[in-house]
Amino acid sequence: MTSEPDLQATGERIEVLLEAASTGGRVARERAEELVRLVVDLYGAGVERLLEIVDECGRLDDVLLDRLAGDALVAGILAVHGLHPDAVETRVARALDGVRPYLGSHGGDVELLGVTGEGVVRLRMLGSCDGCPSSSVTLTFAVEAAIQAAAPEVNGIEVEEAAPAPRTGSVIPVTALRSRLEGGAAPARAAAPSGWTTVDGLDGLAPGQLGTFSVDGTALVGARVGSDLFAYLDRCPVCGGGLADGVLARRLGGRPGDAVLTCRTCSAHFDVRQAGRGLDGTGDHLDPVPLLVTDGVVTVALPGAVSA
Repeated sequence: MTSEPDLQATGERIEVLLEAASTGGRVARERAEELVRLVVDLYGAGVERLLEIVDECGRLDDVLLDRLAGDALVAGILAVHGLHPDAVETRVARALDGVRPYLGSHGGDVELLGVTGEGVVRLRMLGSCDGCPSSSVTLTFAVEAAIQAAAPEVNGIEVEEAAPAPRTGSVIPVTALRSRLEGGAAPARAAAPSGWTTVDGLDGLAPGQLGTFSVDGTALVGARVGSDLFAYLDRCPVCGGGLADGVLARRLGGRPGDAVLTCRTCSAHFDVRQAGRGLDGTGDHLDPVPLLVTDGVVTVALPGAVSA
């Protein structure tokens, strides 16, 4: 059985090859773009005709549509060619529902303001952990990654934050290729996570337990507080040491569910539920990593850069 391709990685590779074609001059670039456009259009027409035949045979019922929409590979292909049975706004809303548990664990939320006629998703970030810049960026990463997976054909994401000055950003997935080939310049792509990666063993942590994990060469520390899981870069921002041998305990006088992680090396204290915010009045905070649990599978997304 062959493994399914990573659509985002494939799209990024196509972009790299197109850029490489530019080194041969404008004509070489245009020919490469035309070739890709023709192949994409050919396969798109084939998929559309396939659905028409299935419909003509009376087999394109709700059950089959749900199966097609529920398969990540098939759904991505249908979306790229404008054939997905669910509207973009419906899929985006569903994706946001999927990340809300993670956002809530960081004291944040997201509101869908709508999808423009140009395919731009408009959002408003809420909460974002009382002004912690690292948390705000991490929450945005989680939302953008979820939307990319659910609606790869969106042309951009505009994020309006609750901070004094609105922040906007755009992220273009595989369909940057289509917008480029259809004559327009592709919008700039914002920094995005390298992708969601399964973390084996993290879900096995007992309540109140810490553990270290390596994801693509990056050391993480995981923590379970009650039934909730959290992940951070395994580095104390105060002393630079690891956190796996730290102490995870309820804050003195705190409410049930509160959790404070104390670095054993320098005794710095951090609020696990509130995106690793420092509790010693120094402004230091841990670097949170987006974490989602889907059907019992724990995945994390590593941001390319999270500024403090």
